[in-house]
Amino acid sequence: MDKLLQPLQPVLGVAGRFLLGLYFVLPGISKITGFDGTTQYMIEHGVPLAAVLLPITIVLQIGGGAALIVGWQTRAMALMLAGMTVAINLFMHDFWNVYEGLSQAHETQNFVKNLAIMAGLLTLAAGPGTQVLSLDGRKYKGAATTS
Repeated sequence: MDKLLQPLQPVLGVAGRFLLGLYFVLPGISKITGFDGTTQYMIEHGVPLAAVLLPITIVLQIGGGAALIVGWQTRAMALMLAGMTVAINLFMHDFWNVYEGLSQAHETQNFVKNLAIMAGLLTLAAGPGTQVLSLDGRKYKGAATTS
């Protein structure tokens, strides 16, 4: 089975990196277009300094997601986004609290989904397949040819 999958590894690595990056870029953009609503949502969930943290979150989501897509500082970006996902889970998908107008089952589903996203990010940070078709890969390829 490994022999069959080996030629697919580069494609799978790039696809995974792209999809994980896209998962952060798109919500980052939607936070810009829905800035006031997102700020209010954060306040309702008890996020401290929501007005300060939201712009930081937007930059980290769009910048970190884009970095994953192009493969720049892939491992560091994956770890940063994994940490941010933990914080988002604890504050924004706190299914153990009940909020008016929100479904506890839906928040539980988001919480668990984010754990899976975090698992993908940790795998990306740990795996050697992060360098295929990436800016990181160019750096390593250049270093190999000059030594």
